[in-house]
Amino acid sequence: MIWVAATLIAATAQTARNAAQAGLTRQIGTLGATAVRFVFGFPFAVAALCLTAIWVPIPQPDATVLGWAALGAMAQIAATALMLVTMRGQGFGVATALMKTEPVTLALVGALVLAEPLGLPRLGAIGLATLGVVLASGATWSLTAWRPVATGILSGALFGLSAIGFRGALLALPDGSSGIRAITILAITLGLQTVVMAVWLVLCDRPALTGIMTQWRVSLVAGLLGAVASLFWFIGFALTPAANVRTLALVEVVMAQALSGRVFRQSVAPLQLLGMGLILAGVGWLLAVT
Repeated sequence: MIWVAATLIAATAQTARNAAQAGLTRQIGTLGATAVRFVFGFPFAVAALCLTAIWVPIPQPDATVLGWAALGAMAQIAATALMLVTMRGQGFGVATALMKTEPVTLALVGALVLAEPLGLPRLGAIGLATLGVVLASGATWSLTAWRPVATGILSGALFGLSAIGFRGALLALPDGSSGIRAITILAITLGLQTVVMAVWLVLCDRPALTGIMTQWRVSLVAGLLGAVASLFWFIGFALTPAANVRTLALVEVVMAQALSGRVFRQSVAPLQLLGMGLILAGVGWLLAVT
């Protein structure tokens, strides 16, 4: 199953990119760090599209494709900003876990909007993995900590909405293999996001724009990792319903918690370990019934 390999590559690249962005937030602010993945990822997407065009025809997007891509692009910008806010309030591993409540959103919205069947086995696998996410989050569910918990869950819902937009754009393209369609939508999406973020920073946050240029080495790495992650997410979305991809991608929670312990020196409680076990069980169940 190609979508499984594509998802695992995307999850690995995204974990590394999120870690790079989390460090940038402290130096150039939330909006500056949000812009990095788009502004510095766009040149890599254009280069990939140009190289691909040498060998094979590029599918021509119509208004439907652009509409779906715009929905995904704008939802992803908002989700990324909320993700970075959550990381500042709850820590890297906890924030990643909170955002991974998105498969539930994806399953429901995908069934309603894209007419993708659910089925009890898939719902059970998604539910088990999502329960694991809640436990693995380690979030403090108290009134004093409601804000970062809420932003984390909202970020996950918006990431889910963005995945629906991207899958809709991929399915709306008239022709091309999954890889060709993924590269095409990647270039369109990052182009839209770069324009929006560049205009916003020029008009409203020039210090962040200056900071991005100052931190160009880390920004370039984050942009490259972001482009690679998005490309493989899109390949997965082109091959199977987005809920399948994002449920398998919950292994990113395990990766993030491991990275939190080794890089950010953040501890992992026994309940979080149980949650990670449930995530892996839910992912295994999903693979068995897909």
